[in-house]
Amino acid sequence: MEKILDRFLRYVAIDTQSDEESSSQPSTAKQWDLLNLLADELRAMGVKAETEEHGYVYAKIPGNNGKDTPTIGFMAHVDTAPDASGKDVKPQIIDCYDGGDIPLKGVPGLFLKPSEFPELLHFKGETLITTDGTTLLGADDKAGVAEIMDAVQYIVTHPEFKHGPIAVAFTRDEEIGCGVDSFDVKRFGADFGYTMDGGEIGELEYENFNAAAAKIHIQGRNVHPGSAKDKMKNAIHIATELNDLLPKLARPEYTEGYEGFFHLISFKGAVEEADIAYIIRDHDRAKFEARKEMMEKAAAFIDAKYGEGTVRLELKDQYYNMREMVEPHMHIVDTAVKAMELAGIKPRIQPIRGGTDGARLSFMGLPCPNIFAGGLNFHGKMEYVPLRSIEKAAEVILNILRLYAE
Repeated sequence: MEKILDRFLRYVAIDTQSDEESSSQPSTAKQWDLLNLLADELRAMGVKAETEEHGYVYAKIPGNNGKDTPTIGFMAHVDTAPDASGKDVKPQIIDCYDGGDIPLKGVPGLFLKPSEFPELLHFKGETLITTDGTTLLGADDKAGVAEIMDAVQYIVTHPEFKHGPIAVAFTRDEEIGCGVDSFDVKRFGADFGYTMDGGEIGELEYENFNAAAAKIHIQGRNVHPGSAKDKMKNAIHIATELNDLLPKLARPEYTEGYEGFFHLISFKGAVEEADIAYIIRDHDRAKFEARKEMMEKAAAFIDAKYGEGTVRLELKDQYYNMREMVEPHMHIVDTAVKAMELAGIKPRIQPIRGGTDGARLSFMGLPCPNIFAGGLNFHGKMEYVPLRSIEKAAEVILNILRLYAE
């Protein structure tokens, strides 16, 4: 049997970065490299698996416990975030971490420091996998992919392990909000599911942000600066003025827990034209709607001030809080809690300050809370994952199956 560490390292070596500017499915052709590999590996294990034209792998494992047991789904996404390169990932293996600063050797002078990331000290004495400082690692969500595949490998090589029917899916483009745009819940065939896409060991989440995206185009007017008085409209200044209308303390760097935010994620501009983009988040649906209204009012105010046609706002909902769809099926959460406890893990139920494929799937009729995959500092060069966390996540999958089979 292949060790989960070796499997994880094989997967992160494949560049699967998604592209938010693309309209194809998947958004990048290179995601097929891992999707096809996973389908081949499943078939080599004797599991019925198929790839789907929009970039999904679906697999089924029949139950062997002789009982009427629900079909349980497990999902992870193959893409990595556009925020940092996922090409030529060179992981570092830190055996028996001593609690000190970890040099990221691809960038001289760059360190992963517990003074900046105190969670590192939770894993003193453990094996850590880090980046070399030049790319992200890809534990989001290739740790989840490796955990599911490791659990499948155990199941098919241990026929004495009793379980009900299992559905497995690997998705694409989760990082750009398109992960389940064409996902076929009926074809997947699960009664409920779990995404293996959380962070630190013990995390269990069935609440997430309501989410919207705002794209704003500012049309300025460029005039030679020597004769610009009362004529020039500098789109850069207008865009910053609009941004200043939003509450400054409602930004990600000032919020936590259930607090929502406006997050300015891009700013591209010149005097003539500027484009800015935001993501808007809040767990509370009423507050979420109020935040969108605030954005609309800010855009309308600036448009009126500088002349009709100055501001063009595109506001689009992305996903909603899965809590309302999961709470009627709380046995899913309760079983995950028990599965973690059986693995010697203290569960930590908390809201996701983000979203998962499971959020949208829950509204598509597939209740789908989120279980830790083990990684930390996602989407950047400081990303790392403890080996024990990956191993324990795979154990939790098996424990969930065992509990329902019983």
